[in-house]
Amino acid sequence: MMDILGGADAAASAGDLIKDVTEETFMAEVVDGSMEVPVVVDFWAPWCGPCKTLGPMLEAAVTKAKGAVKMAKINVDENQRLAAALAQQGLPLQSIPSVVAFYQGRPVDMFQGALPQSEIDAFLQKLAETAGSTADGGLGEALETAEQMLEEGAASDAAQVFAAILGEDDKSAPAYSGLARCHVAMGELDQAEAVLNGAPAEISTAPEIEAAHAQIELARQAENAGPVAELRAAVEADPDNLQARFDLAQALHAAGEAEAAVEELLELFRRDREWNDGAAKAQLFTIFEALKPNDPVVLNGRRKLSSIIFA
Repeated sequence: MMDILGGADAAASAGDLIKDVTEETFMAEVVDGSMEVPVVVDFWAPWCGPCKTLGPMLEAAVTKAKGAVKMAKINVDENQRLAAALAQQGLPLQSIPSVVAFYQGRPVDMFQGALPQSEIDAFLQKLAETAGSTADGGLGEALETAEQMLEEGAASDAAQVFAAILGEDDKSAPAYSGLARCHVAMGELDQAEAVLNGAPAEISTAPEIEAAHAQIELARQAENAGPVAELRAAVEADPDNLQARFDLAQALHAAGEAEAAVEELLELFRRDREWNDGAAKAQLFTIFEALKPNDPVVLNGRRKLSSIIFA
């Protein structure tokens, strides 16, 4: 295995790599900070015995990585609202120590309890690989070309390029995702799902694969979306008609108005967080996963959702 951890910026200082993070700095240091470099978040407490063992070992591994990953330390006793909010958003933080790896704004891996140093090193090595730190033999340029083709509407041509990349690297999560999204663009949703189902198990939970699954789910919703004007009128007539508001959000997204859809879902969540088993929050996460992590709709939507949860 290539030693990715030894190939990053050796000049990175411990102060830059390892930081104590609070509710106020979480978005900047973890969510925004992980857009370029993965961030491992250590949830700990002063009274936790295993935390006292794991923390220094994790810090040593991060320092050894020389900038390939960064670390955020969150004292759950001093940041109870933050820990509770993250748990509400799906992170299993019932026990500590819990270590959650964030990349491109969202959690991609985690473990709980103290681990041997060798397993911690392997965890960080895998995370660095997920971030694409290895040489790709030129496939990265081919991926960029295919993505540009897809954005320009040449889905069929892009699909051929993504398929060719998979011929060279059958474990390329971006290529599987890209090929599936090409089929989505061509209205071939069953074929898109078949592509993702054929991805190797070890990459089945990669962020790119999850994003493609989200796009397929949204595309299926779009097939049954109602008329925007009628649904908007229903919401205006009765703002507490939460089903109409949810249907309006789906229709807006189907019409290409993702930001407006997010605003309706945020308003629904603000009015009743638990409506329909938390459907508003689940739909928000589906939209966020389908978009690029640094999309303004995602960044603004996540901030607004956090502010509602913290309120």
